[in-house]
Amino acid sequence: MTQQQEARSDRTGRDQAADDQAGRIWAAMRDLTDSYPSKDVLREALNLGRGSGRVKALLWLAEGPLSLSELAAAVSVDAPYATLIVDNHEARGLAERRAQVGDRRVKLVVLTAAGVRTRDKLRAAMYEPPPELLALPRTTLQALKSAAAKLPGEG
Repeated sequence: MTQQQEARSDRTGRDQAADDQAGRIWAAMRDLTDSYPSKDVLREALNLGRGSGRVKALLWLAEGPLSLSELAAAVSVDAPYATLIVDNHEARGLAERRAQVGDRRVKLVVLTAAGVRTRDKLRAAMYEPPPELLALPRTTLQALKSAAAKLPGEG
């Protein structure tokens, strides 16, 4: 261990080598999850058109009705782009606008039955393991499962 690593280890209780390894593992996990399934494959399979906001909007709307401003904030886009996303989903029969009870000026965006089916297909595709993971030996998968069980949110 170098002097710099020792100094850092003394300050944090961890060593630089462990942090570097965690960083490499995290980068590999991000690369794998960000690339599979590809956004293009999802869009084509689900007929969502171009723009990652369309996929994100579908997932957010699965949680329940949202106003256009709430949807824009959830998807991290501006209001005009959220309107285009909703227009696209309406044209495909996946969502519809409804007046909010108590304030008809506010339009809520709600998934239609077709939108719910598309959302279910999307979730199934997102949770299907990539071929690279399926190709790993059972012992490696068990080690990954054990490590994942120690992470927050796993249970």
